[in-house]
Amino acid sequence: MRAFVNRPQETLDIKRANRFCFAFYFISLTPHITMFRRKLTALDYHSPDGFDCADETQFRNFVVWLEDQKIRHYKIEDRGNLRNIPSSDWPKAYQKYLQDVNCPFAAPERAEAVDWLLGLAVRYEYGDNVDKYRNCPPLASSDSKASSDPLINLDSDSPDFKAGVLALANILKIQRHDDYLVMLKAIRILIQERLSPEAIAKASNSREGVPVSLDKHILGFDTGDATLNEAAQILRLLHIEELRELQTRINEAIVAVQAVIADPKTDHRLGKVGR
Repeated sequence: MRAFVNRPQETLDIKRANRFCFAFYFISLTPHITMFRRKLTALDYHSPDGFDCADETQFRNFVVWLEDQKIRHYKIEDRGNLRNIPSSDWPKAYQKYLQDVNCPFAAPERAEAVDWLLGLAVRYEYGDNVDKYRNCPPLASSDSKASSDPLINLDSDSPDFKAGVLALANILKIQRHDDYLVMLKAIRILIQERLSPEAIAKASNSREGVPVSLDKHILGFDTGDATLNEAAQILRLLHIEELRELQTRINEAIVAVQAVIADPKTDHRLGKVGR
């Protein structure tokens, strides 16, 4: 269809492009290192800034460290298969480990499983040191915006929180992401743009379409297919309508500028008569 109508991008897809850029940035470009840093730091992992779950050796060592130091689900004598990192059977041992700790994610869902295991380790760490963490003074935030963000106070590791976010994402057709806070932010933006009272009022005030007879409009070329000809006519009419809307906005901008520059204020004190 794009071959028949030259549609100006700046008038057609600017809002859609903005939403796509937002989603692409948070879903495709957010590194796993950022997603895990807070939990790794809380667990005193030796290199929270350099952890990469895509590195197979580093990932296997991390799983062993997590089980040995934090989760401790197996008895020491039962950790042999998991500790045998070079073994070709290690993936099977890891899958069994996920099943034994009741992880809802399978081995192929590596980032999600790592996030879940980190959450489990944090809960165990807190349970072992309740008095220590209960008496910790809250950290003062220098960023007033961050302190006012309601997402800061949410427990992103809570199963109820994750289930609620997933339910909302499914209802709103939002792509799933490993970080549930990122999904929640995407949900908030979608609701603000599409489901707020202002957005609903604007949508309800939109003009209804007027029936148009395609026979009265000449396409100017023939594709050889009647269906494609009708589609091209429809696209051309939509293109013309959008150009008219663009012209109306340009006219409104010109009028607004003229209202500012076409009413000069004269300062008579600067005037001079004679030489």
